[in-house]
Amino acid sequence: MATLRGKALFAWLLVCLFWGSTYFAIKVGVEVLPPFLFAGLRFVVAGALLLVGALAFGDRLPRRAADWRTAAIAGVLLLAGGNAFVVWAEQYTASGVASVFVVTVALWIAFFDSIIPGGSGALGWRVIVGLGVGFLGTALLVGASPREILQADLRGPIALTSASAFWSLGSIYAKRHPTEASPYITAAIQMLAGGTVVSLAGTALGEWQSWHLDGRGALAMGYLVVFGSIVGYSAYSYALRYAPATIVGTYAYVNPVIAVLLGWLFLDEAITGRMMVAIGLTLAAVFWIQFSHKALPAYGRPSAETQSTADGRAPTTSLVRPTEAA
Repeated sequence: MATLRGKALFAWLLVCLFWGSTYFAIKVGVEVLPPFLFAGLRFVVAGALLLVGALAFGDRLPRRAADWRTAAIAGVLLLAGGNAFVVWAEQYTASGVASVFVVTVALWIAFFDSIIPGGSGALGWRVIVGLGVGFLGTALLVGASPREILQADLRGPIALTSASAFWSLGSIYAKRHPTEASPYITAAIQMLAGGTVVSLAGTALGEWQSWHLDGRGALAMGYLVVFGSIVGYSAYSYALRYAPATIVGTYAYVNPVIAVLLGWLFLDEAITGRMMVAIGLTLAAVFWIQFSHKALPAYGRPSAETQSTADGRAPTTSLVRPTEAA
C-alpha cells in the first residue's frame, strides 16, 4: 500500500495528535511534579500496562538474554538519556520550542550513523547541509545573535540538545541490534528499564520530598501513560504495518505545529516571527535529510521502509516519541 488510507490513516492521525500533544502534557505535569520522578514513574506504569496487555494477547517474553539486554540498553538511552531530559528542560523552555528541538533527532541520527562504525560510513554533502540548516534553526530559537545566545538561559536548550543526541544513539543501537521479541514486548521492556533508571535518579536527587500528586499532575501523568505511550505507540505500530515508513514518518512534521498551537492556546506561550522561521528551517532540514537517498529514515522509523517480520506483525523498532517526547 503506497498511501495512508482507512484505518492506517486514522492510526497516523492519532499519532500526530497524541504525540504532538505530549509536550503540552509534560509542561503541565512538570509545573507541579518533580521532573525525573514524573518522567520515570510515567514509563514504569506505561511499560507494566503494555507488558501485561501484550502477554494477554499472545506475545511472549524474550527467550534470549541478548534481547533483554538490547531492549534494556535502548530503553536507558531513549528514555533515561532522551525523554527525561526533555521533561527536565520544559521547566525552563516553552513546550512548543521543546518540540522543535526534539525534531532534530533526525539530524543527529544521520550524523551518528555516518561517523559510528557500521553505519553509512560517509558524511556526505547532503547530510552536512541538512545538519547546518537544522542547527541554524534551533540556534534561532535561543537568540537572533551570538550575544543573545550567550546571554540566554541555556539550561533548556542544552538539555534538549542532549536529549536529542541520546535518543539518536538509542535509535541507532536498537537498529543495529535487532531482537526476536514483538515490538510491543520490546517497547514495554524499554519503558520499564528506562523508567526505572530515571525513577532511581529522581530518588537519589531527593525528589520524593516534593512529590505531591494533585489533580493536575494526575491528569498529566494519566494522559501521558494512556495516550502518549500506550495508544500512541500502538497506533504507530499499526500504521507501520499497513503503510510505508516514509509516509508514516511524516508525523514528525505535524507534531511541532500541534505543540506550538497548544502552548499558545492554553499556556500563553508566544508565537514570534523568529520562532516561525526557526521551525521552518528545522523542518526543512529534516525533510531534506529524510528524503535523501544517503540519509537514514527519520527517527523512530525502522531501518528498512518495507521491513516486516515473518509472522506479518509490525517491524520491531525502538520506542518512538520521544517526537513523542514520548
